[in-house]
Amino acid sequence: MKRVLFSAFFFYSSALYAQSVEEVLPQFHALIAGLTVLFLIFYIGVPQYALYRARGWVGNRKRRYSRPTRILPVRLPDYARGKKVHILRQGHDIVLSGEPQNKLIDRTVRHYAIQPTNFRGIFPIPKLTVQIGDRVKAGDVLYYQRYQPKIQHVSPVSGEIVAINRGRKRSIIEVVIAADEQTEYKPLHPPDWKNSSREELVEFLLQCGAWPLFNQRPYDIIPPINAVPRDIFISTFSTAPLAPDYNMIVNGHGEAFQMGLNVLSRLTSGKVHLGLNANGIFPPAKEYTEASGVEKHWFYGIHPTGNVGVQIHHIAPIRSGDVVWTLTVQQVIQLGKIWTEQKWVADRVIAIAGAGAEETGYVRTKVGANIGELIGEPREKTRYISGDVLSGETKAPHQFLNWQHEMVSCIPEGDYFEPFGWLVPSRVAPSRSRTLANFVFPNKVFDGDTNTHGEKRAFVMSDDYDGLLPMDIPLYHLMKAILVNDYDKMEQLGIKELSEEDVALAEWRCTSKQPLQQILRRGLEMWREQEM
Repeated sequence: MKRVLFSAFFFYSSALYAQSVEEVLPQFHALIAGLTVLFLIFYIGVPQYALYRARGWVGNRKRRYSRPTRILPVRLPDYARGKKVHILRQGHDIVLSGEPQNKLIDRTVRHYAIQPTNFRGIFPIPKLTVQIGDRVKAGDVLYYQRYQPKIQHVSPVSGEIVAINRGRKRSIIEVVIAADEQTEYKPLHPPDWKNSSREELVEFLLQCGAWPLFNQRPYDIIPPINAVPRDIFISTFSTAPLAPDYNMIVNGHGEAFQMGLNVLSRLTSGKVHLGLNANGIFPPAKEYTEASGVEKHWFYGIHPTGNVGVQIHHIAPIRSGDVVWTLTVQQVIQLGKIWTEQKWVADRVIAIAGAGAEETGYVRTKVGANIGELIGEPREKTRYISGDVLSGETKAPHQFLNWQHEMVSCIPEGDYFEPFGWLVPSRVAPSRSRTLANFVFPNKVFDGDTNTHGEKRAFVMSDDYDGLLPMDIPLYHLMKAILVNDYDKMEQLGIKELSEEDVALAEWRCTSKQPLQQILRRGLEMWREQEM
């Protein structure tokens, strides 16, 4: 846009070059007025119209998240007015087709797996307690960590162990269970959460296999047994592309969710923080807004505002020596059901989304469900991703959903070649660059595919990452510090506040095609090894 305006000004000025000042001055004033009008239209009018349309004030399309502009003040929804709201203006929404419909899909899933590779810090190979042919109940131990044998991983269902799949150096990739039609549970006897000491609660959570529910930051690992978190954080919404509706997920589980929060409040020396959504047309579920014993924080913004790491940064940043825990909403519910139902209920509501899905919606299943049985009939030239399209993991239909993921993204394969695609933009595509005409259509929904539109290139400095991460962290300098193994600079630039999902949007935007998530994980692992 800037180049167009400059070119118009240059050619117009050339035409008036030979005229006198008295003749040129009125026309010059008219030119400045015209350029000012164009500026207001393209830099204020179009984004503000997008905001109005997103909030349902014009047009018929209803988006889940509005788009805050950088110039005009934000108009909050009625339910968020009068509350302290963190307004985050940095980020970008990738609007893809295939949002999960608000309905349940009937799917029969018979095979489940617990995957040790989903848990960081399990080294060396965990110790198995079962073998092929054994029968287990939901809650029976499958394996434990050799160096911390009290940290156990249990079966989500009852049934028969049908496979123990191994990878390189005989590492265990999957422990596969063929589930019974009716789940048989191992009985649990939880202590009184109010009157028991923290040590008693920790010992019980280790025995029943609930310890892997907790995720420690920094490093995104299962916390050590003796770790006491400074605070615990839960985000009650997601802004990732095609993200599930967390209001639907918590519906009907209010008692278990509150019980989970009660238990968490006894495990931290600080507070339990709940991140609430101030973006939507409809308010957050009452299970969130009426939760007791927690501190509630409202957030308004585009992706990655829903990331728990972004919320931690704006509530109580992680400083040197700090340890915090994070959980998802469904993990809090699962923790609470240990007390409300006295058994290991590993239920999950999984969103099936994306343009490549046979049918979009939600499936009630268990942790580690088989991908092929979740999605129905697999389609050709479709990539299936455990998690969202930015930070998820590619899976084949015979593989299984990762422990921490709550959706399956079905995206068309981008196995085509675009000759001079960057030079001759022939179609509107998901992009943050104004070299394409997508900024003129802020509400356009894209099918999207997996084409990277180029190969890995030299890692050059540019403004690609500017305005994408609502955290006070310079990503370019941090990534280069990791590549040269500069530990001091890594820590000073805030590596311990980040997880892969926080840099996934910048990786999507990167014109150098750098694997920023892999680079970040390398830096985090280097730091973790230094502190072990």
